[in-house]
Amino acid sequence: MQNVTYHREALNQSGIDMLSMCKSQLQKSNESFVNHDSDLAEEVIRNETRINALDLKIEKDCEKFIALYTPVAIDLRFVIALLKINSELERIADHAYGISKYVVDIDNKISPHLLTATQFDVMHDTIMLMMDIITEAYENKDVKVARKVFKKDKILDKININSFTVLEEEIKKDNSITAEALILLSVVKKMERVGDLIKNIAEEIIFYIDAEVLKHQNKK
Repeated sequence: MQNVTYHREALNQSGIDMLSMCKSQLQKSNESFVNHDSDLAEEVIRNETRINALDLKIEKDCEKFIALYTPVAIDLRFVIALLKINSELERIADHAYGISKYVVDIDNKISPHLLTATQFDVMHDTIMLMMDIITEAYENKDVKVARKVFKKDKILDKININSFTVLEEEIKKDNSITAEALILLSVVKKMERVGDLIKNIAEEIIFYIDAEVLKHQNKK
């Protein structure tokens, strides 16, 4: 029993570490994008190897845990949920990497005016708050906290939908901004997708703790 508890806690800590690393990658990638800080963007790109290494470690450790202890009930739900949460976090890190690649590969700082018009700062702040929420929910096994991200995700959806129209109008005023507007639109869509991935993580936390499956419910 002691070995089970020890290995389960080690897995849990790896999940916390992955959450922390991915949050840091998001923060730095967005800061590098807004400020066109290529040095910070390069740091995010370099850190991708650490994310990938931890991703593989968590996957292997989960498989080993299942093979050694044949977990049932909440222990089994925990391992299944962690595997899915880990996958979603790795995809979040991929989006942070992609945003940073724009900064490194394209020598074109986005106009502060366009960032304001699309409410990019609101989008960023909302995503970071959502990351804080799921980290708290995961660490404290708190379903009520996990559910808070669903309402926050709607803010991202609205900004994403509005951004096309907003940028279209800006291009009509000055077509010389077309290239940077398209880059910004692409990053906004990445951010919206990050919100979806965070929402998926919240669903997995709820599944793990309460054995409640939420996936696809909103589509019925």
